[in-house]
Amino acid sequence: MSNTQKQNTFFGGAAILAAGIVLVKIISAVYKMPLINILGSGYTDFTNAFNIFNILLMISTAGIPVAMSRMISQANAENRRNQVHRIFQVTSAACLIFGGVCALAMFFGANGFAALMGNPKSALSMRVLAPSVFFVSGLAAFRGYAQGHQHMTPSSVSQIIEALFKLIVGLTLALILVRTGHDESEAAAGAIVGVTLSELAALVYMAFDFLRTRAQEPEGDDTGVWSAQKILRVFLSIAIPITLTSSATSVITTIDTSLVMRQLQNAVGLNLDGARALFSNYSGVLTVYQIPASLMVAITASVIPAVTVFYERRNRKGAARVVGSALKTASILAFPSGVGMLVLGKPIVMLLFPRLDPDIAGRILSILGIANIFVCMMLVCNSVLQAHNILNLPIITMVIGGVIMVIFDFFVVAIPSVNIFGSPIGSAIGYGITCCLDLFLVWRIVPGCPGLFTLFGKPLAASAVMGVAAWAVYGLVMRAVERNAVALIFAMGVAVVIYFVLLIALRILNKDDLSLMPKGDKIGKLLGIH
Repeated sequence: MSNTQKQNTFFGGAAILAAGIVLVKIISAVYKMPLINILGSGYTDFTNAFNIFNILLMISTAGIPVAMSRMISQANAENRRNQVHRIFQVTSAACLIFGGVCALAMFFGANGFAALMGNPKSALSMRVLAPSVFFVSGLAAFRGYAQGHQHMTPSSVSQIIEALFKLIVGLTLALILVRTGHDESEAAAGAIVGVTLSELAALVYMAFDFLRTRAQEPEGDDTGVWSAQKILRVFLSIAIPITLTSSATSVITTIDTSLVMRQLQNAVGLNLDGARALFSNYSGVLTVYQIPASLMVAITASVIPAVTVFYERRNRKGAARVVGSALKTASILAFPSGVGMLVLGKPIVMLLFPRLDPDIAGRILSILGIANIFVCMMLVCNSVLQAHNILNLPIITMVIGGVIMVIFDFFVVAIPSVNIFGSPIGSAIGYGITCCLDLFLVWRIVPGCPGLFTLFGKPLAASAVMGVAAWAVYGLVMRAVERNAVALIFAMGVAVVIYFVLLIALRILNKDDLSLMPKGDKIGKLLGIH
């Protein structure tokens, strides 16, 4: 295997994307915290604009990178270079047209959208943000092309460019506008200028990377290239179900949030301000809860083209090996992060969110730690099913879990002694059911896929030992120094060391897993895995 091939392995791509996502998350945290202090009530205009933006963005781009990467991976596996270029030309043009329509709808419909959100002052921010819909549509096309070639670095770099532009340009403009006496809604629009420029900068980078990569590729000699109509038909058949899956999650989350707020007021008896204050403990800890799931994006983006290559070559053993390694890697990341939230929920809240109630928010984060494991595994299972052309079943399993979650929350949140805690419990149950259904489908559909105990037994045992150690160390250090930050950092450090030692001692990673990693042979020798 050449060096280039090694760099394009499944785990190589996942590691590149994961590193980029972690850096983007750090930059985003640095961006949002001071932005709230700068904008004050204008931050509401900022978030209202993003609510509309995210809906249009999901409609116009959610399934694009996955659909393109899959189609391009298939054409590459068949060595059909002309087909690859034609797929990109047709699908990227469709993306830009649709993205442009959505951008115009957001720009000219800003007043209507703002009224729908109950905040007319957010209209200016929506107009400023509207071009981003068009820019991100182009970004989605270029990222799909790169990921279809299993080149993950450009996508990662473009995300970092976006985050840095938002941080530097957005904060600077917002601060200048506030200090020069402009209205807070205008300052919010200034911050969003940074967002729009960040998307444009990332688009320019991806366009240059595409041109550079395209110039280095050999010309194809394949004939019988598909017509534009056939390409669009196949593209939409893949992209639409994925978009519906993404939409199902957003719709269910919106319904559930609205339901919980109403039950807190109608059944529990809280007034609006009380319900909002209580629910803020839930929404606040979601930033921590969502970090592990965001890392799964790296695996899901890598597994589809990797499995597709084996699948098109009728190498079922190779496809099963990638699937098994993807699920095992997801468990290696998801189990310890979920267990860490479970045992250290309150200390984490005390350190990161001093304005939240640690007794309430800490318990919520602990419960969400369990849900986190199910969400991470569900996301990877969905990507595996999509790679095997199973596009509708993930939507069905998501709806089943979501309906159960909503019904559970309707009855349990209404119990005064449970109230807000019913929501994270419902999330854990709903996502747990969806995850189990998805794992069953993967086990039935992927021939040769390892059993669940083989994949998850050792990572779960290692995580459990790590969790007990972290809980004990935190308690002991806290009693000795009575400083939460010191005790938490010490407990997390010990947890990382113990988990890494167990990862090696229990031989959770085997030779097959390492063979898929860049420089896997050297890593195996270093760790004593032969």
